[in-house]
Amino acid sequence: MTTTILKISSALFLVLSMIIQTNAQNITGSWAGKITVQKTELPLMFNISKEGEELSCTMDSPAQGATDIPMDEVTFADNTITIKFNQAALKYVGTFKNDVFDGTLFQGGQELPLVLTKTVKTLPGNTDLPSSEAELEKLMHYDKGNYKYSVEDYFAKPKASAFSFSPNGDYLAYKEKDENAKNHVYVKSLETDKVTQVIKEEDELIRAFGWANNNRLVYIMDKGGNENYHLFAVNLDGSKQTELTPFDGVKVNILNSLKEDKEHMIISMNQNNPQIFEPYKINITTGELVQLYKNDDAANPIDGYEFDKDGKLRGFSRLRDGVNMDLYYTTDGKNYEIKKKLNWKQTFSIISFNYATENPHDAYVVSNLDTDKTEIYLYDLKEDKVIKKLFSNKEFDVSGLRLSKKRTYELDYFAYEGEKQEIVPVSDYFKKLHKKLTTKFPNYNYSIAGVTDEEDKYLIFLQSDKLYGMYYAYDPIKDEFKLLYNLMPNLKEEDMAEMRPISFKSRDGMHIHGYITLPKAAIDGKKVPVIVNPHGGPQGIRDSWGFNPEAQLFASRGYATLQVNFRISGGYGKSFLESGFKQIGRKAMDDVEDGLRYVVKKGWVDKNNVAIYGGSHGGYAVLRGLTKTPDLYTCGVDYVGVSNLFTFMNTIPPYWKPYLKIMKEIWYDEEVASEKVIMEEVSPAYHIDKIKKPLFVVQGANDPRVNIDESDQIVKALREKGVDVPYMVKYDEGHGFHKEENRLDLYKAMMGFYAKHLNN
Repeated sequence: MTTTILKISSALFLVLSMIIQTNAQNITGSWAGKITVQKTELPLMFNISKEGEELSCTMDSPAQGATDIPMDEVTFADNTITIKFNQAALKYVGTFKNDVFDGTLFQGGQELPLVLTKTVKTLPGNTDLPSSEAELEKLMHYDKGNYKYSVEDYFAKPKASAFSFSPNGDYLAYKEKDENAKNHVYVKSLETDKVTQVIKEEDELIRAFGWANNNRLVYIMDKGGNENYHLFAVNLDGSKQTELTPFDGVKVNILNSLKEDKEHMIISMNQNNPQIFEPYKINITTGELVQLYKNDDAANPIDGYEFDKDGKLRGFSRLRDGVNMDLYYTTDGKNYEIKKKLNWKQTFSIISFNYATENPHDAYVVSNLDTDKTEIYLYDLKEDKVIKKLFSNKEFDVSGLRLSKKRTYELDYFAYEGEKQEIVPVSDYFKKLHKKLTTKFPNYNYSIAGVTDEEDKYLIFLQSDKLYGMYYAYDPIKDEFKLLYNLMPNLKEEDMAEMRPISFKSRDGMHIHGYITLPKAAIDGKKVPVIVNPHGGPQGIRDSWGFNPEAQLFASRGYATLQVNFRISGGYGKSFLESGFKQIGRKAMDDVEDGLRYVVKKGWVDKNNVAIYGGSHGGYAVLRGLTKTPDLYTCGVDYVGVSNLFTFMNTIPPYWKPYLKIMKEIWYDEEVASEKVIMEEVSPAYHIDKIKKPLFVVQGANDPRVNIDESDQIVKALREKGVDVPYMVKYDEGHGFHKEENRLDLYKAMMGFYAKHLNN
């Protein structure tokens, strides 16, 4: 029933296999072992249980954040165990002697020795390292003061959220939080006002939901943050709740909602091979699957599929040699030919087919093949030529547009992100609507959060740097606006801090953008403590203007927040992006430091009171900052951050494996001698002795991207030096905390840590 992941070979193989049962001896329980691949040890744990005479077993792969994966076949005869995982073509054969299983793991033509020893199943990582609840509560209590707003005010999830109209506009779906902080999904009849709970959130979070048609909703969940998303569906009255993809270890992505087909949608899954995804048409009532195309070349896998509104596969992008991308297109619906040969750094992608023309091969595409910034074109895919350039911006990449299904797919507007989100109206219809919205709500960014098929109801979402968010319903026939919900009415705009766009020159002359959020004291002329907050990613990601709960919480305690879109950030063109390749932890960090110097020079912040905080790559930047410039920062908070580039590369999820060459071109390649030296230079785990400022480490135990070992090794090494390092681990989270109670614990402890170490 599914697929599991495990990395074997430098390409990060996948292994799963269970093991163990024995005759006279009691072999129930957990057995652990390691396989060695290119000098890297990968742990496996097999958990055996017995019911009657039947043995069954699951496998845990800690390096991949995968647990309790069921095996297909287990036999024990003549003191020899054989375990098979059929879908992965994987087999383990071991002989039981001296209380261990001594055997071999067979997969993909490889034979890897694997000895299994009886053990006790434990939680991920070194469970001796995390700080106790009492220790963390003590840290939280440092956050004292007569503050108008609490941590809960910023980070408790809204009472209601995620509003969406049914396609016909008869119903409104939304999440609503109960007294136990569970966010259930409700459907409200707009005719009768009757409200029905349709999805109940229990142990696992409802990660996302939406309308599949007028009568049925779909939603996705994973297990403990492992990001192996499963797809579910339910009727709008709460009946016929079905798990559509009950496959362990398999990740589902929704590719096309098929608005023209009310009974199906198109998804992709890595069911046949954990490393690559294939497309399926799925019946949203029965779960019946039809595979639409085979992605059977794991060395050169298909990276993305282009389906039209009718569910026809018109094209796809195939990764070639790990670093190139070929765009295939069909003119007859059967034969797919290469239209573009690209390297992975280039952009040429289909936004939408143009259904307003008689030529079926017209499409809206975003491209930077001949430019530095991405631009939007009308393109003839059959003839492989530009029909017309439609939109561009000199400073920023552009990629967004909206088409009106109701008005025969008329082009309504273009959208891009500059210093703020920008909407550029095109159609006469939308020019009028845009003017109406910007006139009524002049100080906010708006977005169209939803619209009915007949365009007789619009869902408008408003936000600013001081407004968490409000939903309005707009009736264009009556020309009426109705406030549906203010997500955080307790946070008064007049009390919130201003987020200012900034720009400055780096030490080597590059033009860098970013944002500074300033508390009132800084506006009044006082130099305040500052929290430097590098973003995650790092490639192609950027910080944005808008309401930032973290920055607002920090400002409420008197701290400024600096966010720098350092080189390698997205949205500023390919030259800026590529200037950060092979510069992670080096010039990318220089840009962060130069941003700090800029805001110090502006007189906003105190250079002697500087914290650094970030998640994922941002967590890495914290550790790198504390080792690269140890005197620059007063303290740091590392949230699910990379500490060792070598172990990070060796524990990536299997579905990242096809992109390992690209990752190495962005980060570094240890097989290149000069780059291996750099990896050692920029890996904080190699420079523990340089960390001399207080550090708080935070980790989700089931993180599939940044393995818990990345945090464990930093904490362990610093503890061995006698450094007191608070360490928060949540065993029901993955890459970042999503459960409300965990997020509140995180920010309460973080604010206590800052109160203890930042002078204010």
